[in-house]
Amino acid sequence: MFSRIARPTATLIRGLSTSSQHNAKVAVLGASGGIGQPLSLLLKNSPLVSELSLYDIAHTPGVAADLSHIETRATVTGYMGADQLGAALKGCEVVVIPAGVPRKPGMTRDDLFNTNATIVATLADACARHCPQAMICIISNPVNSTIPITSEVMKKHGVYNPNRVFGVTTLDIVRANTFVAELKGLDPARVNVPVVGGHAGKTIIPLISRCTPKVEFPADQLSALTGRIQEAGTEVVKAKAGAGSATLSMAYAGARFTFSLLDAMNGKEGVVECAFVRSEETECKYFSTPLLLGKNGIEKNLGLGKLSAFEEKLVAEAMDELKGSIKKGEDFVTNMK
Repeated sequence: MFSRIARPTATLIRGLSTSSQHNAKVAVLGASGGIGQPLSLLLKNSPLVSELSLYDIAHTPGVAADLSHIETRATVTGYMGADQLGAALKGCEVVVIPAGVPRKPGMTRDDLFNTNATIVATLADACARHCPQAMICIISNPVNSTIPITSEVMKKHGVYNPNRVFGVTTLDIVRANTFVAELKGLDPARVNVPVVGGHAGKTIIPLISRCTPKVEFPADQLSALTGRIQEAGTEVVKAKAGAGSATLSMAYAGARFTFSLLDAMNGKEGVVECAFVRSEETECKYFSTPLLLGKNGIEKNLGLGKLSAFEEKLVAEAMDELKGSIKKGEDFVTNMK
């Protein structure tokens, strides 16, 4: 199934090329941060974007002025502070949200919950009020909780559409592709590993058995590879030694997902990406699986498909943690003042 779809890396290259042009207004909320700035740069370079709306609580006018000098057609406007949030979102078709605090050494993604939950709830509330039909792409961690938060906030406003709310897990796929390619001496741009489940630790489940091209590993190497993919974010946090978490690779992955979504919204067929979404595919309310994208968001959930015995075990082991993270997000909105 996956060998028939367009390579997502080609989507990123096409997103940065000048061969096709479309008109889309895209907002980045958290545009001054470590992910937000390189993400905004990649979006500014794309002919798929005609207007780029940048929002943050500080420094956004400077980021916008800097990007506006780049010789690509997207117009860039910076908005700063809560009183300008509504204006930043007006007329947006896609909203990408990397806002929040990054992990530091010793922290889990769940340790970010209290701060980032409030930030995401506030921004989701603004999206519900000012661009209720927009595609919402959440990067802010912990994604396993921030997607339920976003969904519950949208429900409170009566504008929730599960086909338009995405937890961006693309970095897990990007890492899986890269690590498999390194081990097998392949071009990473031609490797595609679907990654399902969630976006933290053992909830990240790479389906190596479904990799294209087909690859095989001995059991011990497969286990080590899976563990590295699951803990790759911590690898970066440790390497940065307190200076932040994955920002550049996350910006790349966020741009890749956004370009795929814009391609599908523009009528391109066969666009498939994995994302953490409302789901009926497992006993979890939210689950990441390959999704066929279309003009209105999710056109079809392609489901888990055939798993190896090793992968089935990983899915079973992830369920309790995933359910707990989802409930934590839902409870946060229930208890909000």
